[in-house]
Amino acid sequence: MNARDLSFRTPALAVLFSLALSGCLVGPNFERPAQSSPNVFDRTQTAQAPSKPVESGFNAHWWELFNDPTLNALEQQLADANLDVAAASARLRQSRAEQRVAGAAEYPTLTGAASYNRERGSENGILSLLGVTPTSQQPQSASGSAPLGVSAMPGSKGSPAYDLYQFGFDASWEVDIWGRVRRSVEAASALTDASYEERNAVLLSARAELARDYIQLRDTQALLQIAQQNLDIARDATKLTKTRVREGVTTDLDVANASAQEATIESLIPTLESRRETTINAIGVLLAKEPGALRQMLVDPRDVPHLPEQVPIGFPSELAQRRPDIRKAEAQLHAATAAIGMAKADFYPRISLNGSAGFQSLQLSNLADWASGQFVVGPSITLPIFEGGRLKGTLQLREAQQQEAAIVYKRTVLQAWREVDDALIVYDAEQQRHNRLEAVVDLNLRALSIARQRYKAGAVDFLDVLNVQKQLLDAQSNLEQSRADAAANLITLCKVLGGGWESTYVKADAAPH
Repeated sequence: MNARDLSFRTPALAVLFSLALSGCLVGPNFERPAQSSPNVFDRTQTAQAPSKPVESGFNAHWWELFNDPTLNALEQQLADANLDVAAASARLRQSRAEQRVAGAAEYPTLTGAASYNRERGSENGILSLLGVTPTSQQPQSASGSAPLGVSAMPGSKGSPAYDLYQFGFDASWEVDIWGRVRRSVEAASALTDASYEERNAVLLSARAELARDYIQLRDTQALLQIAQQNLDIARDATKLTKTRVREGVTTDLDVANASAQEATIESLIPTLESRRETTINAIGVLLAKEPGALRQMLVDPRDVPHLPEQVPIGFPSELAQRRPDIRKAEAQLHAATAAIGMAKADFYPRISLNGSAGFQSLQLSNLADWASGQFVVGPSITLPIFEGGRLKGTLQLREAQQQEAAIVYKRTVLQAWREVDDALIVYDAEQQRHNRLEAVVDLNLRALSIARQRYKAGAVDFLDVLNVQKQLLDAQSNLEQSRADAAANLITLCKVLGGGWESTYVKADAAPH
């Protein structure tokens, strides 16, 4: 290539390069949807329960609000141990690898190859076009200075075999004038973000499930203690009726009734014990532990954790930034928008710069000589002319998918606000119910004491004592269940606020393409 050729071709390459760098991006650019903030947080002003949600900085470690060291220790292990989280993390790594694959199209491809071939021409093939026959004289090259080396050797037929050595490099680069490649990278990056948010959602759900199982375990242990206490009361009642029978004050009917009450309460214990064991196993599964592995740690009974006086719930404007499902829906909308640009870019020509350079020789000894060099360089262009409606159909498909993604995003945001509003209502209501149940338990304790005293004095029938005792057992069980429900409602409130994943996993940027 002489200097004059370079003087014409260099500007052309420069123009193509500048177009690649500053080429337009066809298709719509993604714009983050406008956020609205309904006044559901105003319910914090009307809450009447002792534990009040307040608008202040949200605590990502919301389980620490219960001030329970065992729960804190379990939650600390969860992020690294939970198998669902591990699977979601693996899917995230897959998505990042796909993003890297998509990003590779932005750069030139360079491949190297080397080969050795032992070849022989056929006199009935292409060589016959040159007039070469087994009996012809050895033909000359176009300059007449060297033979072509395809005539037959004396005493043989056909052309002689020869060695062919070659090695070189091939390069290709698509000039992304219309932004097809950049849109594909944009879509892949958005899908990686969606995968990241999916992983966060899985972690958040696992945290909430672990906390609920822990609350259920402590609730079951408390119900066991209540059943044991009532069983002791029932046994005392049975002894009392037997004493009164011996004294001739009452009949065996009271003994039968008292024994039946004792057996009824005793029948509750096996069910509660089995629930305790299965709940421990459920917690173990969340931490990838074998059945019974956590029994020593959790079997000793403890009370359901108390509610905090205040629950910081953040601010309305932060909800969309904390909820993984909203962030995932936004990323999917972003990917769908970028896919429209990819579909539109397919309508335009594709320009690629291609080149190859290498060495070829019949002798290995001079393969690396400059005279053995060869090269090919030049652009190529492909233009869709007739696709049978495929391109238009693809564009319509991508536009419809983008519309669906926008609808899903709106629905996700609306559902999030509804969940927050419902959680605030239920959390306050259950605490008010708990306060009333405390009064019911106190009244039933007093009623049982009075009934037993009057029964000893012969003033009431034993059935009255049994009824009061049953009411006390029900009231105590309801009170304990209400305490657990209130704690579970707090867990639900923290979950719908979107906290619990921020400090355990830092979002890593995708590796360089």
